[in-house]
Amino acid sequence: MISVFGSANMDLVAYAATAPRRGETVTGTAFATVPGGKGANQATAAAKAGASVAFLGAVGDDAFGPVMRGALESAGVDVSRLRVVPGSSGIAHIVVDGEGGNSIIVIPGANGAVKGPTPDDAAVIARSDALLLQLELPMPAVVAAARAAGDVPVVLTPAPVQDLPAELLEVVDVIVPNEHEAAAITGQADPAQALDALLELVPEAVVTLGSQGALYGSRGGERLHVPAVPVRAVDTTAAGDTFVGALCVARAEGRTWEAALRFAATAAALSVQREGATTSMPTRAEIDAAMAG
Repeated sequence: MISVFGSANMDLVAYAATAPRRGETVTGTAFATVPGGKGANQATAAAKAGASVAFLGAVGDDAFGPVMRGALESAGVDVSRLRVVPGSSGIAHIVVDGEGGNSIIVIPGANGAVKGPTPDDAAVIARSDALLLQLELPMPAVVAAARAAGDVPVVLTPAPVQDLPAELLEVVDVIVPNEHEAAAITGQADPAQALDALLELVPEAVVTLGSQGALYGSRGGERLHVPAVPVRAVDTTAAGDTFVGALCVARAEGRTWEAALRFAATAAALSVQREGATTSMPTRAEIDAAMAG
């Protein structure tokens, strides 16, 4: 089982040929309301990729809360530990341009009320094969969850990027930033150099490079580059979360790092060919078929 301690947001997605610059108004082509949030995204991706997944987080008591709970349940995620708190659910305002790129503003809402894992949450984490964390919850809550993991491998997606306290890094096993996040954390613009710098902080790291694939390294050990699957991107929203969720499923199944990275790259490639966040994520059957083809 994989546990995900993280955020749930309702994504309000506007599509336009060109994203507006400051002070500019553009005419959009479509609008969608899609359940998302980095935590819920990774939980959905992992469940669709074949894992048993428990999601630990919070939604508000507004109209969006039941919709997000229902979406997670429909994907096969255990939401018995998803709390409801007074006020608004988390919201993400997303603009997607004609090339599939996006810009995002996140309003934490109920996510900001999460203070850390409850004793029941900690018990779920302790019997997991991996704990997935992101940074859309308050940092003290993320640190508390990581510390509750004990011997369970902790996988951190350091987004939105921010200063990472030593007390978090000392219990993270794998960090998975994209190339921009890796550069911001390490001060190294070159992804390979950023990977080396990350391995001074944690035992293993994966730097995702979008259309250029991903780099993996372990402290004092191997280095891998796995290329992306070439596709035409329609919407890159949640491609990184799809990659992380699928990667952790593959590793939990005992696949080598190279095989796991290829599995994750295939899942991400399938997701960017569809619109939306959780709605774009492929099933295990789709990933297996794409890899076989």
